[in-house]
Amino acid sequence: MTGPALETPNAVNKPLTPRRRRRVVENDEYTAFLSRAIRALARRVSGGDIDAITDMAKLSGNLDDAIRQAVTGLRTKGYSWAEIGTRLGVTRQAAQQRFGGDVP
Repeated sequence: MTGPALETPNAVNKPLTPRRRRRVVENDEYTAFLSRAIRALARRVSGGDIDAITDMAKLSGNLDDAIRQAVTGLRTKGYSWAEIGTRLGVTRQAAQQRFGGDVP
């Protein structure tokens, strides 16, 4: 078999369409979106969808896990417990107690 596609070494790897630049979603926009989604879920539950409260509780646990992971990352990057506590609106001691000691 011969043909133009086989004669060009990288013809198979070329995209069929040009690459589009991906839109970067800023943290503030993403946080605002998540806040709206959580409020919408709360309205759904308060409107009588009792089964959805289970989903809310799971989200709460997921958010706690995500915050713990974020704090661990910040500690690894050298941020102090005081800096983290200030951003969370708690004392250095409270942040350290809640999110668990020092990261090596």
